[in-house]
Amino acid sequence: MVLLVIPAFVFLGRWQFGRFEERSASSEQITANLEAPAVPVNRLAAAGGAVRVQDKYRTVTATGVFDPAHQLLVRRRVQDKAVGFYVLTPLTTGTGEAVLVNRGWVKAGATADATPEVPAPSTGEVTVTGRLRPSETEESSGIRDRPGLPAGQVLLINTESIGKGLPYRLLGGYVDLIEQSPAAAAAPAPVPAPDVAEGGGLNLAYGVQWWLFIGVAIGGWALLIRREAADLRAEAAAKGEESGESGEPREPEGPGRPKEPVEPVEA
Repeated sequence: MVLLVIPAFVFLGRWQFGRFEERSASSEQITANLEAPAVPVNRLAAAGGAVRVQDKYRTVTATGVFDPAHQLLVRRRVQDKAVGFYVLTPLTTGTGEAVLVNRGWVKAGATADATPEVPAPSTGEVTVTGRLRPSETEESSGIRDRPGLPAGQVLLINTESIGKGLPYRLLGGYVDLIEQSPAAAAAPAPVPAPDVAEGGGLNLAYGVQWWLFIGVAIGGWALLIRREAADLRAEAAAKGEESGESGEPREPEGPGRPKEPVEPVEA
């Protein structure tokens, strides 16, 4: 059993260490992107294209007019331990293109089918600043898409799917709104920046844990072997004592016992 368990622990430990390295590198990249100066969104995203992994969470700007007629609510989004919706509003740029802007989060209604109250987007031209995000898929988000949702609601922020019903082309990815100018009179709760402080710390801890399990397994195995060896020695010693006692000649008792010689008495 131990010979089967140890290779499994080695594999799991190496996998966790690999995840630690990947997440640490990703955290460093995201931190650098968050701290980088803002650039126009069309420098990093193009219509029909995908946002590069290395551009995830880059701060971008865009100027245009919100299109409330094609606004969507993104279901099952958790913020501050509450379930709600992201408010996704296209920002048209006047060039026949638009970028999806996640204006923020609103709490869900009393029932799953109830549409929550959503602050209306600003009218007129605005300049938005936000964090660039890649388009979502089932694989990247872990969210299973399904049909039959209420009108104006989606589960995934997938620009390819959403763009099929729009009268303009969408830039790849979407933008989590940080601020806009002029400021809105009312707005959904802002989406917080990603927490990169942890990095791959948990993966490192789990990796160390699996390697400690290897030591425990080997130590336990060695202890069992020592105990079995000690038991075998004790058993062998006990059998030796029994065989030794049975092999010694015993003096006959009673009439069959030989008489001791009698020494002659001098006169």
